[in-house]
Amino acid sequence: MKTAARPENESERLAALHEYRILGTRPEQSYDDITTIASETCRTPIALLSLVDADRQWFKSRVGLDVEETPRDWSFCAHAILSAEPLIVPDAHRDERFKDNPLVSGDPGIRLYAGFPLQNDADHRIGTLCVIDRRPGDLDPAQCKVMEALARQAVTFLELRKRSIRLLESVCQMESKGGMISTCSYCRKAKDEKGHWLHLDQYLSQHTTLSFSHGICDACMETHFPEVIELWQQEGHRSN
Repeated sequence: MKTAARPENESERLAALHEYRILGTRPEQSYDDITTIASETCRTPIALLSLVDADRQWFKSRVGLDVEETPRDWSFCAHAILSAEPLIVPDAHRDERFKDNPLVSGDPGIRLYAGFPLQNDADHRIGTLCVIDRRPGDLDPAQCKVMEALARQAVTFLELRKRSIRLLESVCQMESKGGMISTCSYCRKAKDEKGHWLHLDQYLSQHTTLSFSHGICDACMETHFPEVIELWQQEGHRSN
């Protein structure tokens, strides 16, 4: 069995993985949907969303496999993250890298492996979306295209998770004494330490790392700009 080399950016890659704070978390439908679609599309009994940690691969989502993790030294995915291109092994029994691997000689008896790296915008490959079969095989171009799209979607979910965590931390780390904000019950402005009343977005911009963009919600549009609503409705009728 050939153990995968460590990526050149391994320390940065691990730091990026840990920023998502997802290792050891409970199953989530959004990720389970991805592995289900992968399994159905590729017609394989096993599909995994695998995250490669320092010494293990841990499965955020899995179809057709009971274990939650395996040693990194056994991991096909540890090989797959060495390149941005998919790693497809049609028959692991005939591949020198894997023929003696415990996951090949024992359960689950891997023959076909197809792993698609989970790569973020900083080129950190933190794991893979992979499908596995107990029989030799391959993926056709259409299946590969779907798998690449699903891998991108998984990374999008991870990035949204990281942003949500950062947003929560920014709010929790506000410098306001006692973590409390004094707000006006009527206009919803917030009072700062000098007694000045500020719009809430101004207050949060000064006390957190948050930034804001602005728009107009539907209710305010109807209240303050009824003529715009009327114009939109007229344009809609004309186009119909």
